[in-house]
Amino acid sequence: MRKRGRRTRGVLAVVAAGVLGVAGCDAVGGDAAAPSESAKPSVKPTSLWDRSPGSVAAVGDSITRGFDACDVLSDCPEASWATGGSPEVDSLAVRLLGRTGAAQRSWNYAVSGARMADLPGQMARAVGRRPQLVTVMVGANDACRSTPAEMTPVSAFRADFEDSLRSLRKALPKAQVFVASVPNLKRLWSEGRTSPMGKQVWKLGICPSMLGDPDALDSAATLRRNTVQQRVEDYNEVLKDVCAEDERCRYDGGAVYDYRFGTTQLSRWDYFHPSVNGQARLAEIAYRTVTAEKPLT
Repeated sequence: MRKRGRRTRGVLAVVAAGVLGVAGCDAVGGDAAAPSESAKPSVKPTSLWDRSPGSVAAVGDSITRGFDACDVLSDCPEASWATGGSPEVDSLAVRLLGRTGAAQRSWNYAVSGARMADLPGQMARAVGRRPQLVTVMVGANDACRSTPAEMTPVSAFRADFEDSLRSLRKALPKAQVFVASVPNLKRLWSEGRTSPMGKQVWKLGICPSMLGDPDALDSAATLRRNTVQQRVEDYNEVLKDVCAEDERCRYDGGAVYDYRFGTTQLSRWDYFHPSVNGQARLAEIAYRTVTAEKPLT
């Protein structure tokens, strides 16, 4: 009996060891993850967006040229929100590169009166500088025509914007793009129509589709302004959608369109283009978008 008991206990020990061994294998085998696997740190994807680019090129229209910011009916690139050196504006380039860096590594290829159809040509000139960031603000002149019927069709607006980005990508695959929304033209009309001087300047041909006959509030005038406003909103949808297809492009999320420009932010000569103060507000919006951790929505 004693020998038999010792033999039985030995068998049970072997069986127990086997059971524990199987349990141990099951703990790290089958569908369960091994401890060494679960201990590995998760890898976060690296963002393609550089929040501190080393050079800036600007393309666009009269707003980026600082038109009517410093003097009547003239460009003032020194006050440009994108590349200007004015300490009153503190442009995007100055905020990113410092004042000396902005003077050496920022370029303004915007042209007053430019429309989206002009953007591919401007982009081609900007590419020659090999900028790390390109700013785009264009579209107001596509809506500011003699009549709403003459506004740029949305399909053509889209095609020219896509062409511009394609040409940039072909030459500079890693260049980043900041895209500003088209301003709220109807709000600019609402603010500027309170100025007799502004309305006199508007008669010279500034955005007649929206600003023509500024005191008229009849149904025809209301329909005209609403038609222009809808086209601006359609343009902004294009800017947003096309930019979203490019992983190195950031749209401002409609920030320029939504900004409530008051008379302080509008030129005291035409009450339509941004004043020096307005240019500074545009620079703030751009800088906030470019340096944000995530794209604005």
